[in-house]
Amino acid sequence: MTEQAEKPFLYVVVCAAGIAAGVSKLITAAQERRWEVGVIATPVAMGGFFDAGAVQAQTGRPVRSAWRTPADPRPFPAPDAVVVAPATFNTVNKWAAGIADTLALGTLCEAAGAGIPIAVLPCVADALATHPAYRDSVERLRGMGVRFGDAYTGQARPDGGRPDFAWERALDLLELR
Repeated sequence: MTEQAEKPFLYVVVCAAGIAAGVSKLITAAQERRWEVGVIATPVAMGGFFDAGAVQAQTGRPVRSAWRTPADPRPFPAPDAVVVAPATFNTVNKWAAGIADTLALGTLCEAAGAGIPIAVLPCVADALATHPAYRDSVERLRGMGVRFGDAYTGQARPDGGRPDFAWERALDLLELR
């Protein structure tokens, strides 16, 4: 077995939020913890929310956002765990409802159904986080064993700066299992 094959495989699902530009921090942290990483992005996230070329170079694997055909080989092995970061209001609600209309959502629905450990770092504005549908979705996903970090709103601090997104928190949530 090669060293690469011996490492556990982590799927990182990236949604369309401004903070997604920092996903390389999560990948670096995962690699430092001996994970092999593959990235799946929502179609909107692929529209410039992060540097897909840099992520591909960092992971050594293509960034996926579209379904493969049955004739195409699987570009990633099965996941040992999944991180969703940043997770948007839309993705959390669709996932909890079992809507699998994108590769990212289909992957999340399947992983949850298979009992694969999943950690989520939401990036949701306060007004959306209090929406009843979102609260119900988080409760439903938690009932399925999904672990959530604190929501990141990106609200400016009094000094005008923004707090850091806690990328490594997702990995910590996986270790709690």
